[in-house]
Amino acid sequence: MRILVIGPGGREHAIVKALARDPEVTQLHAAPGNPGIAAQATCHPVDACDGPSVAALAAELGVDLVVVGPEAPLIAGVADAVRATGIACFGPTQAAAQIEGSKAFAKDVMAAAGIPTAKSRTCTNSDEVRAALTDFGAPYVVKDDGLAAGKGVLVTDDLDAALAHAAGCEKVLVEEFLSGPEFSAFSLCDGTRSVLLALARDYKRLGDSDAGPNTGGMGAYSPVSWLPAEVEDHLAEAVVEPLLAELARRGTPFAGVLFPGLILTNSGVKVIEYNARFGDPETQVVLERLETPLAGLLMACATGTLKTDTNLIWSPDTVVNVVVASDGYPGNPVTGDTITGLDAAAAIDGVDVLHAGTAHRQDGALIAAGGRLLSVLARAADPSQARQKAYQALDHIELRGRITRSDIAADLT
Repeated sequence: MRILVIGPGGREHAIVKALARDPEVTQLHAAPGNPGIAAQATCHPVDACDGPSVAALAAELGVDLVVVGPEAPLIAGVADAVRATGIACFGPTQAAAQIEGSKAFAKDVMAAAGIPTAKSRTCTNSDEVRAALTDFGAPYVVKDDGLAAGKGVLVTDDLDAALAHAAGCEKVLVEEFLSGPEFSAFSLCDGTRSVLLALARDYKRLGDSDAGPNTGGMGAYSPVSWLPAEVEDHLAEAVVEPLLAELARRGTPFAGVLFPGLILTNSGVKVIEYNARFGDPETQVVLERLETPLAGLLMACATGTLKTDTNLIWSPDTVVNVVVASDGYPGNPVTGDTITGLDAAAAIDGVDVLHAGTAHRQDGALIAAGGRLLSVLARAADPSQARQKAYQALDHIELRGRITRSDIAADLT
């Protein structure tokens, strides 16, 4: 099978890594890719959000399947452009991807499908925002309606800060605050059927003890051993199947990976938001544990042939991911600084380093080229050992002003 993976980040590196170990995959391409992806796939300099260019590249390469990684290309309709050429594509249509592209749309779908979520109001002016904030009370939760790369949500006790955040958005959702531990689920979908993958726990805030601003994610681990088994057993029927049915009823069936962000409250599991693609940094830990070949699963989703009785095989090991970010992230990340020590980090047994926002300078040196730069993955049978290995590997990586959290997976030890 010849596959083209679209995207430049850590999630795409994890997908490429999983596909590279699949014996069914005979050719592996990526666009635009990054230095880590380039070690396992042939990279092509194509704008990931340019549907006609992506479709033309896929046709030129003669690939059997295109896998669209990030949310922005999906919202831009890249999957639609690829399908129009007759090439199978893993990733929802532009219409179905609005489940992530518009939080107001997602809330409307959830209400129609009877999916448990926070109460909310959609606001388009300051008076509506102030009224909603007053009614819901502190802590205040304000969400940008559109895409914001994981940084469009503010949770604060400061009313002025909540109003200021809303003022910077064209349309916002003001929600009631939900309390409880959060976790992430990925479900492979072919439009009507779905298969749930292993769960993960991620860390959205920049600093230790969940301090600081929201980010795209500073670390993750899988499995989520603290989650009651009965909760996991009923996730698909509670938060995936009703959504697929409602989207299909509206004429926009969802084929790709559905990624609900979830919270376990005192009144049960509720959906924080839906994403229309694999999540970063959770994908890295989930796919590292997946032993079932990935290519066939993605093709089944793309062609409407997914079998719900698919018996996925998972490693029992715990995988921990600690993210390395640039100085100034998430607001104004510093780029251009040299990154060293990756080989020494990856030399530790059970450790791998996946690339996200990195690039090569003309002299060949690896440099920071974005906000989140690397994922340091470590796996071990013992959760404490996996965490220890991740931080041991992290000690080898040198970057001026780097940002990491020191408490990733601390609740497992």
